[in-house]
Amino acid sequence: MGEAKIEIKVGAVSFSGEGDGKWLSEQLDKLLEKIPELAKVQSPQRENEGGETDLPATKTKAAGTLASFLKAKKAASNQVRKFLATAVWLHDTQNTDRLTTGDVSKALKQNSQGKLTNASDCLNQNVKGGPCEKDGKHFFVTEDGRAKLG
Repeated sequence: MGEAKIEIKVGAVSFSGEGDGKWLSEQLDKLLEKIPELAKVQSPQRENEGGETDLPATKTKAAGTLASFLKAKKAASNQVRKFLATAVWLHDTQNTDRLTTGDVSKALKQNSQGKLTNASDCLNQNVKGGPCEKDGKHFFVTEDGRAKLG
């Protein structure tokens, strides 16, 4: 099979993928099995002055595949930026507050995005510049880090 694209939205959860047709078909099967659970998921909302609801201003939602997210953030070639973008993607798609360098490396490998030469060094450079902060053996992306990605 060749390249394929798919986009599905179930309740507050959306899935967008592109890649090899066989792989994409397998991912779709996994998603379809989870539809009853996904239909119950509610997006985080807040009320603004007009009474409308929207996502919190502090987070930009990472949607779609890691490959498309890295491409959109121009983070495919620079390792430090790739680490940061992958961490943001994981924070948003996994709904997790804290990550490890292993989480980032694993996500890159599982999504066929190549590995980092030295993930620990990428984290240290991101901590030094302010986009990430360490919390024990874990780290998180700061608002400056999200802003840096644009």
